[in-house]
Amino acid sequence: MQMFLVLAVIALIFLVIFQISKAAEYVGVLKGENESRKQTNKVNGFLMLAFMIIGLFGVWYCHKELAPMTQLINGGPASEQGIKVDSMLITTLVITGSVFVFTQILLFWFAYKYQENEKQKVYFFSHSTKLEVLWTTVPAIFLVILVVIGLRNWTSFTSEAPANALQVEVTGKQFGWIFRYAGKDGEFGKKYYRMIDAADNSLGLIWKDTVVNRVSGEPQQLKDDKFSHDDLVMEQTMYVVKGRPVKLIINSRDVIHDVGLTHFRMKMDAVPGMPTTLWFTPIYTTEEMKKRTNNPNFQYEISCDQMCGNGHYSMKGTIEVVTQAEYDAWEAKQKPKYLSVFPPAEVAKPDSTAKAVGVATK
Repeated sequence: MQMFLVLAVIALIFLVIFQISKAAEYVGVLKGENESRKQTNKVNGFLMLAFMIIGLFGVWYCHKELAPMTQLINGGPASEQGIKVDSMLITTLVITGSVFVFTQILLFWFAYKYQENEKQKVYFFSHSTKLEVLWTTVPAIFLVILVVIGLRNWTSFTSEAPANALQVEVTGKQFGWIFRYAGKDGEFGKKYYRMIDAADNSLGLIWKDTVVNRVSGEPQQLKDDKFSHDDLVMEQTMYVVKGRPVKLIINSRDVIHDVGLTHFRMKMDAVPGMPTTLWFTPIYTTEEMKKRTNNPNFQYEISCDQMCGNGHYSMKGTIEVVTQAEYDAWEAKQKPKYLSVFPPAEVAKPDSTAKAVGVATK
């Protein structure tokens, strides 16, 4: 109902403007060309002033009504780096917004104030070095400041992560995410794309000695990588720890994807054959964000921010931010992918007779 009311008001405003313009034409016919032009200028000047007032009110009203619904406000940034990103964005909006409002007020006010008037004379000048220097250097200084802030933050996010950072390998595929943890040895096992098996080995980890044919057709021997035996591989849900830096090692299995972490204010391209990295520190657990957003169904989301095919819209996963104790308990319950594919052989149980003999002997 509110939408129809807004549309009706907009249509009414255009109708009034149309009727005013038609009336001005009729007045022009009656009063003559000069009088008509003066009258039209007065109407246009008034409309410019009215449009400025209505436009500024509209901007304020939209911000008041819609700002609480945006990710920038609702719940706030969920990482230390996200706080810097929000601060950078707000600084940019304040600077550019102030310039926009100031110049728009001048534009519409001048259109109203300096309408055609026989008592006013036009002042003409062809060149002003001072003005050109002013409107070139001042914007350049502000832009340089914004660029420096952006580069400083970007360099920080993509620099080497702290030594205690949790490392997670993120691999994009059409249309989902694969996460890998290094396991107890703290080392990621090697992988080879020709070893990928959608059912059992989605990352192509090298688990057995094997010979493969390279693109050139020449055989290549791959040796079993023991570091891969304890790697934890899972899809769609990633676990990270509140207050502990997490380093993402980002890959793609097919086409270009993009790791989008809206709530953490992070994003990074996932490019086939060219790993990229970024790191951040979560500051709220998932349970805490449910309370902050007043949404019991809240989930941190990892989305693909790069068009990657017909199923792009469905390519999203979840991130669980937990405490260190909860993470340790979760990790202890996980089974390495290697043991799922190659379960250890059961040890033969000694029979009761052997046990009896052993007891008698002792």
